[in-house]
Amino acid sequence: MATSAIGPGFLTQTTVFTQQLTASFGFVILVSTLLDIGVQLNIWRILTMSGYRAQELCNKLFPGLGFFLSVLIVFGGLAFNIGNIAGTGLGLNVLTNIKVEHGAIISCLVALLIFSMKEAASYLDQFTKILGFLMILLTLYVAIQSQPPLLTAIEKSFLPDTINSTAIITLVGGTVGGYISFAGAHRLLDAGFKGPENLHYVNKSAISGIIITGIMRTILFLAALGVVLKGLDIDASNPPASVFKIAAGNLGYKFFGMVMWCAAITSVVGASYTSISFIKTLHPFIEQHQKSFIFFFIIFSTAIFVFIGKPVKLLIAAGAINGIILPIALLFILIASNQSKLLGNYKHPKWLTRIGWVVFTFLTYLAINTLLAFLKN
Repeated sequence: MATSAIGPGFLTQTTVFTQQLTASFGFVILVSTLLDIGVQLNIWRILTMSGYRAQELCNKLFPGLGFFLSVLIVFGGLAFNIGNIAGTGLGLNVLTNIKVEHGAIISCLVALLIFSMKEAASYLDQFTKILGFLMILLTLYVAIQSQPPLLTAIEKSFLPDTINSTAIITLVGGTVGGYISFAGAHRLLDAGFKGPENLHYVNKSAISGIIITGIMRTILFLAALGVVLKGLDIDASNPPASVFKIAAGNLGYKFFGMVMWCAAITSVVGASYTSISFIKTLHPFIEQHQKSFIFFFIIFSTAIFVFIGKPVKLLIAAGAINGIILPIALLFILIASNQSKLLGNYKHPKWLTRIGWVVFTFLTYLAINTLLAFLKN
């Protein structure tokens, strides 16, 4: 999860919000990490203990509810995928200086090729993991080089100068929103980790995944904070790449571009496959032509990005949109947590259910605020 976390949305959101909030962004990271744990613990435990996928569980809770959830997840997945395509364009722009839109079109063709060659996806995934670990080391180097004010960052993480609800909902949406948290639980189910005997493993996986992601985001935040507070100019067209160029030189800049492209293209593949997997049960025709639907999903995402442009804004919007969808999905799962007919011998702890409802209430409040702010603009 550490390497998967370093996607285009993660990199862009963290850098942009650090520019806007400076040291107070530490508070956003802290709050969003706690919310992520509350969301993921509830979703992963309820799904793995029931043995049902999210859409199956919701359909058993109320006929048709799973179909509605699937539509929401696919819509959120489309937002993610448009952002991922934008990320591929930004990555190729750093590497080759070609236009971001042209890089996105080339990456679209590469993604289609990967789906046509099963081995290609596996090799690319392994290569991305290696690059991801190298990226972690490079980010640590940049964080040290930029010399951020650690004491100020710690202080403002608990006593921020400003609280930005959009930043919080965007980070939560980008980490556990949309299909992401459900995909993790589904992978556990596919691997046979279900039922009370696997509860310890599910808990450990859910919490450690979020904490590792939070640590990675903190390192990138500190790297960007050091650059921002020095008053150095950050390129608004690709903020995270600019941070790496300032702190690690042209070599670090080019390496960043390679990592961003690889992370983005694997995210395109993963988001497309997972999103379509949610709706393939809606009709036999979709399941029979799943590959064609995935191809269309990728091409459609690319067409929307090329038409809209504005890659940085799209990468931030993707997290925000999925953050707004998340409370609805969490609501369905929390309602299912009280249904003994769905959970068998497992009894969801009351303290965890209460945390879930608190998280749901807070996320709903943040989502409404974000939506109202968006409508005003």
